[in-house]
This record gives sequence, structure tokens and C-alpha cells, in this order.
Amino acid sequence: MRRVIFAALVFLVPLTVVPYGSFEPWWKAAFVCAVFGICILAIVDGAIGGNTEVGPVSILLPMLALAAFAFLQTVSLGSAGDPGHTGLQPWNAISADPYQTRFFALQILALTVFLALLYRYASEERRMWILIHAVIAVAVASAIFGILRQTTQQQEIGFLLPLLKRAQGYGQFLNKNHFAYLMEMAFGLAVGLIVSRGIRSDRIMIYVALLLPIWFAIVLSNSRGGILAMLAQVLIATLWFIRPRVALRTALLAGIVVAVLLGTLWVGGDRLATNIESATTHFAGDTTRDGASRREIWRATLKMFAAHPITGAGLGGYWIAITAFHDASGNLTPQEAHNDYLELLSSGGLIGLAIGIWFAAMVVRRVTTNLQNDHNQIRAIRFGAILGIAGVVVHSLVDFGLHMIGNAVVFLVLLMLATTSVNKKLIDPRVQQQ
Repeated sequence: MRRVIFAALVFLVPLTVVPYGSFEPWWKAAFVCAVFGICILAIVDGAIGGNTEVGPVSILLPMLALAAFAFLQTVSLGSAGDPGHTGLQPWNAISADPYQTRFFALQILALTVFLALLYRYASEERRMWILIHAVIAVAVASAIFGILRQTTQQQEIGFLLPLLKRAQGYGQFLNKNHFAYLMEMAFGLAVGLIVSRGIRSDRIMIYVALLLPIWFAIVLSNSRGGILAMLAQVLIATLWFIRPRVALRTALLAGIVVAVLLGTLWVGGDRLATNIESATTHFAGDTTRDGASRREIWRATLKMFAAHPITGAGLGGYWIAITAFHDASGNLTPQEAHNDYLELLSSGGLIGLAIGIWFAAMVVRRVTTNLQNDHNQIRAIRFGAILGIAGVVVHSLVDFGLHMIGNAVVFLVLLMLATTSVNKKLIDPRVQQQ
């Protein structure tokens, strides 16, 4: 049964990534149901085998706390009265949209269960490699699909998937920045494995060949946040590789950065250069009164936090709560803050922010301990996962790609690889001899 459960967990990676990254509510609900169904099998397996381990509680507990806090934001605080005397009783809760907040809580709970199942059934080196190859394979397939779609799609709407519009989004994603999240996670994972020598020398070129379409797709997707995250990953990988030699570090670091920048501009061409030049408009004041610039959205988000500093306006309820603070014409209403940290602050308040800091601190502590104790291939796996996570940390300063269940699932795979305790009893002895 353990093999069946692990296979189901691996299958969830492409299942959630392929259909637009699972942005539609019904597909998110399908993911929640699938995870809870696998959880039932895990409970039966635990009852038969007597194994009830769920992984590091220090990582899972903050996620459970966030789900519980989101649910508390939807609890009715009593009737607020009905000025219109229509007989309808408004739902007086902390959240501006209790339904969406409860759905958010359910998704976080499902993601927590998914991570706990990964800890239990994938914390063995051979299975970790299976997950790594699943993530890279999905990313390569998505990259190739995106490049083919960009170069061959003629119809205005529909390219294998019915909602894909020409010149909108990239790959199977409706938003190019969400696509870039998937690419940068796989890019960081593969680069980390190569730099830290986690791959046999006779197989390095295979991984380099797999990296090429991923890199091309990040550049061609025209996602500024994705390119920024990729450059951050290259910097971290370079510093890791040449950390013993200071002089060599400076020269090689400068050379790699210049080479990556020139290569990126060469592949991206005029379209990318124009997009980079226009980046300042996203942070400048908005003269059209649409309030579409990030500066205007972030300013409104901070006003929202100031109005609800302790408990926030409701996790998942940002889209409706922001309307009271977004001073614009009304032609465009932000659905997200375009900064996951600001959105957590405004939607969860100081309580939500504290939970987020708690989670980050536990991850950093766990990762630091693992890097100090692990050796060889396991250490390389850790570093690759960390590099993929670092790309997400940087990109989330300007985007919201983890709102897509597909990206969140891949992110949790990387998180498990970086923080799990490897079950050494199950390691293939042939690997230990290498």
C-alpha cells in the first residue's frame, strides 16, 4: 500500500500543474478531495503497519495554525443588524468574504496533509530522486509546450487547452508570471544538483540539456519577476560553488552574471528589452486613474492593513476588501496584492504575519541543521531544493504564483526535500557505495 500511496502523491504533481496550474475553484476542490482520499489510505496503512510518523511537526504546525486562523476569521460574531429591515441577517465576521476564506483554509489544510504524506512516504533517497525527476519532467514538458504555443498558435483561443488565448499567458498557464514560478523552481533544483555535484559526471550533460528549454522558456515568457528570480538563483549557486576562493569568486561571479544577462537579452530580444524598460511604470504613479500600477496597489494594501492591523481582512478575501481602499476609477479592481508578503499582512494582520514568520524560522532552522549533518548526494538534493525555494522567495516580492495549486504543490515538494529526515534504512546500498 505504501507504493500505491507514494505513486498517487507523485501523480498529483502533473495532475495539478497541467490544467492551467489549477486556478479554477472546481480543480482546487478536486485536489483537496484527492489529498484527503490519499490520507484515508495512509490512515489504513498506519493502522495495519503501526507506523504513525508524519514528519517534522515544527514545519507542519505553523501551516495548521494558519488554516485554523483562517477558519476563525469566518466565524460569525453575531448579527450586525439589518438597516434595511429586509429580514436578512448579514454574516458579521472578520473576513470580508467568509466563503473564500473557508475555502482558503480548506486548501491550506489539504496542502499541509500533502506535505505530511510526503514526509511519511517520500523520505527515502530513491523516492526523493523520483520526485526530483517528476518536477523536472513536468517543467521541461511545460517549457516545450510554451515555446511551441508561442511559435505556432494561430487561433485566437484554444491550443490543446480551450482557455488558452493567443499572446496571453505562457505554456499551460493563463498568467506568464505563474508559469515562471514553475520554471524557476525546476531551474533552481537542477542547477543546485549540478553545482553541488549531486549528479554523476557522465550524466551532467543530460541535466544541462534539460535546463536549456527551461531557461529559454523563462526568458521567452517575458516575466520580469521570473528573470529576477533566475538571476538570484545563479548568484546563490555561484557563491556556493566558489565560496573557498575570494578572488576567484569575484571574477567568476561577475563573468557569470554578465554572461547570463547578455544571453537573456539575446534570447528575449526587443520584446524583453521593452518589457524591462517599462518596469518603472509598474512602480510609478498612475495618471490614468485605473490604479493598476504596483505602487498604487501596494499603497492600497497598506491602507487595508492599517484598517485591520491585528486580524486582517480575511485570508482569501483580499479581492473584495481592497475595494474600500483602492482609490481609482473602478475600471480595474486588484484581485491580489502582487506581493505575497503584503497580502499576508493585509489579509491576516499581525497574527497572520507572525504565523508566516514562525513558519519561515522553522524552515530555516531545519534546513541549516540538515546542511550541517548531510553529505554527498543528500546534501546536493538539499541545496537544489533550497535554490528552487529561493527563486520563489524572490519572485513573491512582486507576484503571487503560489496562489496556483500546481505551483504550491511543487513548492511543497521542494520544501520536503530540503527539510525531511532521510530514512536511511531504506536507502539503496548501491547508492551508499558511490
